[in-house]
Amino acid sequence: MIFEADNITVFKQKSLRWASAFNVCCYLDSNQFKDQYSKFDALIAVGVRDEVTAQAGQAFDALHNFRNKNPDWITGFLGYDLKNEIEHLTSKNSDYLHFPDLYFFAPQHLLMIKDNQVQINTQNAEAVWRDINQQELIQDNIALDIHLQSRFSKQEYLDAFAQIKQYINRGDIYVTNFCQEFYAEGANINPLQLFTALHHLSPNPFTCFFKHYQQYILCASPERFLAKREHQLISQPIKGTAKRCATSEEDQRIINCLRNSIKEQQENVMIVDLVRNDLTKSAQPGSVKVEELFGIYSFRQVHQMISTVTCTLQDNIPAVEVLKNTFPMGSMTGAPKLKAMQLMEQQERTRRGIYSGTIGYFAPDDDFDFNVVIRSLLYNEANRYLSFQVGSAITHDAVAEQEYDECLLKAKAILQVLNAQI
Repeated sequence: MIFEADNITVFKQKSLRWASAFNVCCYLDSNQFKDQYSKFDALIAVGVRDEVTAQAGQAFDALHNFRNKNPDWITGFLGYDLKNEIEHLTSKNSDYLHFPDLYFFAPQHLLMIKDNQVQINTQNAEAVWRDINQQELIQDNIALDIHLQSRFSKQEYLDAFAQIKQYINRGDIYVTNFCQEFYAEGANINPLQLFTALHHLSPNPFTCFFKHYQQYILCASPERFLAKREHQLISQPIKGTAKRCATSEEDQRIINCLRNSIKEQQENVMIVDLVRNDLTKSAQPGSVKVEELFGIYSFRQVHQMISTVTCTLQDNIPAVEVLKNTFPMGSMTGAPKLKAMQLMEQQERTRRGIYSGTIGYFAPDDDFDFNVVIRSLLYNEANRYLSFQVGSAITHDAVAEQEYDECLLKAKAILQVLNAQI
């Protein structure tokens, strides 16, 4: 059933409050970014009609079977450590969040928002519409007392960076993504309020609020991992970041510097080549192409260099297998992909888990769309552990101090909503 909302911004806030009262919900919001590949402005999946939980080992088979059983809308997430199922890898770093490696659910209620129209798929759509409109708005004026800590001191980060440069200099890898965690123990937060504050401060095209019982993903991602539209696959890796500035003139100068930076172009094209290689596993021969190279896109907090790689999908390849063929995403691994993942597991101090993973959906027509889980807060309400990770690409020409500063730039919005400093 389709309804008309008088104020879609208010309706989305009320929908999110209503959804968050359930044990499980997934709220995906494009924030009105112009995107030729989007099916909707927002998608809200609420309540569990059926679900699948899996750890690395048989996770993709479990998802494939679950998809066959539930051919309608399903939403969920895949954690970065599913790499251990795809390749001969392990994850021995500490995990304090305890998310499953894979979780998907078939929702009891599904809302799809496009412009001012709201399509509600459920048994009693009118009752859901009334319930949502009776909700109060979410307040995002938060008083927090968060003691933020880091797994790396700055000097320890610089030391790890030096070791990674040795890997590059001796030819083990030529680009990698090195990540570090910031965390707070005993954090008592309201995830809905915190997400709303982050959403207002950093509205990005792959924003997500995911509640999985007592675990929360508060995601302000600007990056698409992989989408399927009929017979076309689309991947849009981000490599290249620059700060926003106070004046339009200074902002334009920063954009021009980013666009013409040889270092940023090198990082971007290395990952584009990796993505092209990943897509060939699912593509019709000769169909992989780069639709846009080194595109510059501006978001509230940063400018990003984004490339778009597409291909035509081979016939009879299941959608879940397509995901597996490209996971984890190249922008969060490095190249060569396997060696970069092996070496970063040695240098990093926390299991990535959902960070560097993906959240998304499968539609009834078997199209799908998945983001990259970056710029995200993760929270386990049971043990009150709050965490976020940031990383940057390291190449031969990378400078340690600049990469450390880039990590802090990417964390700027999160630090602001937490009222915290590093």
